[in-house]
Amino acid sequence: MRFSLQRKLLVLLGLVTLIALSSSILLRNFVIRDFKAFGEGRMLDRLYQVQAVLEGRYEQAGGWKPEQVADDLVWAWLSGIELRLYDTNNHLVLDTRQALASLPPIMQQRIAASTSRRPLTPESAEFQTYPLFRKGEEIGHIDLQLPKPVHETFFIRSSNQFLIYSLLGLGLTAVILSVLASRRISRPLQELTTVAEGLAGGVPGHRVQVQSDDEIGRLASTFNRMADRLEAQEQLRKQLVSNAAHELRTPLMVIRGELEGMMDGLLPVTPEALQSLHDEASRLTTILDGVDELTRAQTAALQLHCQHVTLLPLMQGIVSRFERTAQEQQIRILIRGDQDLIAWIDPDRFTQIITNLISNALKAMPNGGRLEIHLSATPQARHIEVVDTGTGIPEELLPHVFERFAKGKTGGLGLGLAIVNELVTAHGGSISVSSEPDKGTCFRIELPENDGGTT
Repeated sequence: MRFSLQRKLLVLLGLVTLIALSSSILLRNFVIRDFKAFGEGRMLDRLYQVQAVLEGRYEQAGGWKPEQVADDLVWAWLSGIELRLYDTNNHLVLDTRQALASLPPIMQQRIAASTSRRPLTPESAEFQTYPLFRKGEEIGHIDLQLPKPVHETFFIRSSNQFLIYSLLGLGLTAVILSVLASRRISRPLQELTTVAEGLAGGVPGHRVQVQSDDEIGRLASTFNRMADRLEAQEQLRKQLVSNAAHELRTPLMVIRGELEGMMDGLLPVTPEALQSLHDEASRLTTILDGVDELTRAQTAALQLHCQHVTLLPLMQGIVSRFERTAQEQQIRILIRGDQDLIAWIDPDRFTQIITNLISNALKAMPNGGRLEIHLSATPQARHIEVVDTGTGIPEELLPHVFERFAKGKTGGLGLGLAIVNELVTAHGGSISVSSEPDKGTCFRIELPENDGGTT
C-alpha cells in the first residue's frame, strides 16, 4: 500500500508527538518516585528524633512519667506521628490520645484545627513497634502509626490531573498542528507533481504558486523558470520550423514552377533557365546551412574549447580579413582600448561572433563611414563594443534583432545575430544593442571574469 507524502509526514509528526508525551510521563514518574523517597526520608528522620527525645526524657526523669512525656507525644503528633509509649513490662505509659486530652481546652482546639485533615487512628489499627534503649538496655518501646501522606497524596493527585489535562491539551494541539504542517508541506509538492505531470504530458501553461522562500518555495520557483524556458524553447522550435518552412517554400515554388513549365513545354530549356534553377537550389542550400549553423551554435556550450586569449591580436587578425572591403567602401576601422586585455574564450567561436558583427556593420555603411571596436574591462567582466556609423536599425525591429529570421534592410536570412547571441550565451556572457536611425549602431558584448576553472 502506497502512502502519500502527507500521510508519511503525519505519521512522522505523530511519532514525534508520542515520543514527546511519553517522555513527559516518564519524567513525571521519576519526579513522583523521588518525591516519595524524599517524604519517607523526612518521616524516618522525625521517627529518629522522637526516639531520641523519649530516650532522653527517660534518662532525665529517671523513669517513665506520663506528665513529663505528654508534651513530647503532643510534639510528635504535631510532627505527623501518632504513638503509644510502653514500658519494659509492656504496660501502656501514655498514648497520643491521652496526651492531647491532658492539654487545656484552648490548646486542644488549636491543635485539632491545625490537624483537622489528620484524625487519630482507631484503637484497632495496626501500629509499628520500635524499641527504646538507654545505655544498651531496653527501657520500653513505642508503637507508631505513621500519618497518611496528605500533602504527598494531594501533590500526586494534582500532578496526575495536570498531566492528564496537559496530555489531552498538548496532544490535541500537536495533532492539529501536525495535520496543518503536513498539509502545508505536502500541498506545494502535490501541486508541483500535478503540474510536472501535465508538463510531461504535453500540457504547458500551468505554473506552481510560490508561497514561501524556503527550500520548497525555491524548488517551485526553479520549476517555474524551467517550465518557462521549456515553453520558450518549444515556441522557438516551432517558430524556427515555421520560419524555415516559410523561407524554403519560395525557392521550392520557383523551382517547381519552372520545372513544370519546362515539362509542359511552356518554358524553353536554356542555359539561362538552368542557371535560374541552380540559383534557387543554392538559395535552399544557404538556408539549410544557416539553420544547421544555428543548431550548432545552440549546442556550442558543450563544444567550447576556452583558453586565455589576448583580445587585441585576435581583433587585429579578424579586421585584417575585411581590409579590402573596407577600402572599397572607404570605411575606416579602428580598435581602441586596453591592449593587454585577456578573456577566457573559444578563439574560433569568438572569431565567428566578431566576424558576423563586422560583416553586418560593413553592410550598413555602403557609402563609407567609421567602424570602431572598443575593448575595456571591470573587475567582474570584459566588455567588447562594435560601433558603426551606418544606417542604424529601425526602432520597431530593435527588440527582435536577435530572434531567428529577423531581417533588416540588408536582407539575408536573419540568422546571423541569432547565432551571435547563442555563441555569446554559450560563453556565459550577454549581448545588447543600441541604435539610432541614420546615426549608427552599437553592439555591446559582456563576458564574465573567469580564471579558467570552467570550460
